[in-house]
Amino acid sequence: MQQKLVEKNGYGKLPKVEAGNEPSSNVGNVDRVQGQNFFPNGISSDIKVMRRNGSVVSYEADKITIAMTKAFLAVQGGNGAVSAKIREMTEKLTTSVEKALLRRLPAGGTIHIEEIQDQVELALMREGEHEVARSYVLYRERRAEQRKNKATTNGFSSESSVRVKGRDGTLSELNMDWLKGIVKDACSGFSNYVDPDEILKSVVKNLYDEINEQDLNKTLIMTARTFIEKDPAYAKVTAQLLLHSIRQEVLGRNVQPGETKKTYKNYFPIFIEKGIETGVLNTELKSFDLEYLSEMIDESRDYQFGYLGLQTLYDRYFLIDRNDSFSKEGRRIELPQIFFMRVAMGLALREQEKNERAVEFYKLLSSFDFMSSTPTLFNSGTQFSQLSSCYLSTVEDDLDRIYEAIKENALLAKYAGGLGNDWTPVRALGSFIKGTNGHSQGVVPFLKVVNDTAVAVNQGGKRKGAVCTYLETWHLDIEEFLELRKNTGDDRRRTHDMNTANWIPDLFMKRVLNDGKWTLFSPDTVPDLHEKYGEEFNMAYISYEAKAANGEIKPFKEISATSLWRKMLSMLFETGHPWITFKDPCNIRSPQKHVGVVHSSNLCTEITLNTGPSEIAVCNLGSINLVNHISKDSNGKVELDRKRLQETINTAMRMLDNVIDINFYAVGKARNSNLSHRPVGLGMMGFQDALHALKIPYASTEAIEFADQSMELISYMAYSASSDLAKERGSYETFKGSLWDQGIFPMDSLKLLENERGVKIPVKKEERLDWKALKEKVKKNGIRNSNCVAIAPTATISNIVGVSASIEPTFQNLYVKSNLSGEFTMVSEMMVRDLKCAGLWDEVMVADLKYFDGSLAKIDRVPSDIKELYATAFEIDPKWIIDCAAERQKWIDQAQSLNIYLSGVSGKKIDELYTSAWLKGLKTTYYLRTIGATHVEKSTANSSELNAVKTSEQESSGKNICSILDPDCEACQ
Repeated sequence: MQQKLVEKNGYGKLPKVEAGNEPSSNVGNVDRVQGQNFFPNGISSDIKVMRRNGSVVSYEADKITIAMTKAFLAVQGGNGAVSAKIREMTEKLTTSVEKALLRRLPAGGTIHIEEIQDQVELALMREGEHEVARSYVLYRERRAEQRKNKATTNGFSSESSVRVKGRDGTLSELNMDWLKGIVKDACSGFSNYVDPDEILKSVVKNLYDEINEQDLNKTLIMTARTFIEKDPAYAKVTAQLLLHSIRQEVLGRNVQPGETKKTYKNYFPIFIEKGIETGVLNTELKSFDLEYLSEMIDESRDYQFGYLGLQTLYDRYFLIDRNDSFSKEGRRIELPQIFFMRVAMGLALREQEKNERAVEFYKLLSSFDFMSSTPTLFNSGTQFSQLSSCYLSTVEDDLDRIYEAIKENALLAKYAGGLGNDWTPVRALGSFIKGTNGHSQGVVPFLKVVNDTAVAVNQGGKRKGAVCTYLETWHLDIEEFLELRKNTGDDRRRTHDMNTANWIPDLFMKRVLNDGKWTLFSPDTVPDLHEKYGEEFNMAYISYEAKAANGEIKPFKEISATSLWRKMLSMLFETGHPWITFKDPCNIRSPQKHVGVVHSSNLCTEITLNTGPSEIAVCNLGSINLVNHISKDSNGKVELDRKRLQETINTAMRMLDNVIDINFYAVGKARNSNLSHRPVGLGMMGFQDALHALKIPYASTEAIEFADQSMELISYMAYSASSDLAKERGSYETFKGSLWDQGIFPMDSLKLLENERGVKIPVKKEERLDWKALKEKVKKNGIRNSNCVAIAPTATISNIVGVSASIEPTFQNLYVKSNLSGEFTMVSEMMVRDLKCAGLWDEVMVADLKYFDGSLAKIDRVPSDIKELYATAFEIDPKWIIDCAAERQKWIDQAQSLNIYLSGVSGKKIDELYTSAWLKGLKTTYYLRTIGATHVEKSTANSSELNAVKTSEQESSGKNICSILDPDCEACQ
């Protein structure tokens, strides 16, 4: 029979059986789920179903209802009264199954037929229909036995003559021993957690005659990934099967187990030559000792990858020969360890001992102890080595300069830069324009252009262009600025793709606390407010208020500070924007306040650098994998490994400093600024994983203590490493007069903030390390970088290394993540290990976690200590997140990308949280992620040994506003 091929979600082609060849329908059979793709109540979903023969068909709800109806009829008979009851029950159960599927694949995707039948079985059990469920289970077992017998009869066993079609169209018999070897090799090292035979059986039932090589590889990968929810080790297995496919693409052949080391060594110089020939690699890479570097490649580190991490690298990071006809987009020419070596070589280009340094950098990256930011990984060693992460600029109040700033945004975004723009100097709506004798349209129309520029310039589809606009709270356009992300109103005055942030002076917060008045001005009438902060700002602002009251300043507007604050918070809750950031802490504590003013933060609110008419601030980012530095000491105590951490930070700071000299600068003002001040941002990821390893719940005083201790250690080591670099390379140009030069370190600058505010910042003031000795070291050697530490979101690079993002709490313990690379089952590995130790990890636990959105809280049989340890973001009181951040902030010379998670709808709670963030000295905050009060509630009933669950009625009033956005920050990391 001729088999047709159809596209399936970007993963390539899968077989589709022609009409008329579907299996017959019987009790419990939902094989024939095809036809219209819909959910009840008109909820559309792009869900497809993979049948047992590998074909992909559309989902249809009616088939589930029919299957369950037949199961009921088989047990209960079919008179009129019974039939009516059965109809009502099956419709209810179908809805329950569909909700489970929608939670499993919220953005659509493909699900195996067996998984649907599993959900049907669970729905029957939870409803208490045990006899029907038993009948359904027995039917499934009979059908499975029939299929097994049929497969053997038809020769579809290990001795099968399935043929594989090569790229040249030739057919060759599939060697089942070879197939077993591929699966077994992928499972090696994980034998305690995975079953290669189980994978192989599922693969075999999805094979078909004349399958092509690409589809065979995809079948292996897609089959293995369906097991990830059973144990996270299957994510490593899936990664190895993906790696097999990548090697086929890059090398044009299969790589046998045991020959990987030799393969890497032989291919590495070929890669360098090919990359230079195709124009993607810097010709200077030829000057390295390629034979030595190829010997240093550690092929065993390929086994560290999870499926999400390797797929992300394949889709977005590996270099491609666009002239090769392998696929529409060309052929990848990098393997994972060659990718890391290429990045390392690019960062070592200006080193005197560049071969040795390249190996040092490679070892750090490939160990996953540290990861450079996405722009560095994209572009290091290439022809256009734009390696910096963030660019901050101030837009002047002049038409030429406004469009120059928009052009600069486009040039910087072209090569992967994330942008933060300060638009406060631009005059407000209705203000006088002397040159035309007219009136200004204000900031908003220009921001629409900024928004559309970010959409247009997206690095050729590799990553979205991204920009955040900042406006100070006294700007006359602030009220309209707050509404930029609303979905209602004049769309010409909306920016749906651009991020926005409030730049709030302390005086405004004091007015809010005192329920005072607040005056809005156009910046052309009060130009010095933009350049002032602290007490100087307060005095100038109050004097301008007096002048406005006397009619000396126009236009202006007096409003209630409390009302404006409430509008800020209400827009933040409704639209996720503008973010709340604080001007005075950023400036009063800035090491560089002797040479400028911090006018804004960056795209992700962790960078606090000076900007001005001639200066575009630049920051270069990378993050420590904190959990990789947790180990047991000689006494068996689990703690931070200080020696390893120091080695990581010394090398990481050198790599970050090298970025500044190697970087490709699309704009001259960025180059001059970066070379003058040399700021970098060393951050962290895996904080939540580190807490799990230490058995510390996020919502605890122990977590606050660990946040304090770990941040002091990282900051101390980073500042010390920068001073070592200064001894070797010299201090940055503007060091003299800085806070560093004065012996005022970030912890000391907290006192400056307290003095300006006139109140104490309620954080601990104890120092564990010898800061006095470090100050003496800096006094003697200087310091290489004006700024050293900033905690970025790390969303993408944490995916690559397989740890929790940044300082974030766990989103869910089991969920499906959707991003540019597709959909991925995410499950907490440490949670699974702890539940297995407690004898609680089984299929029912998996089903309950799906039902309860990845939360253990309502699963009765889970011990309370495990529930507390693995509490998810919306179960943790956000005050713990703020308290951890406040203890960190005192050690950090820049800021943190701090997401705040809030369950429920409470204006009072939001007010308390953000007021607390300001009072505790935080410089910035990032997204407010909320779930409205009408989010589906679920409760546990102890009605069966399966810990049956039922869905309660949803509240009918109110609006379910959910601002849980894609956690990928598409610019910083």
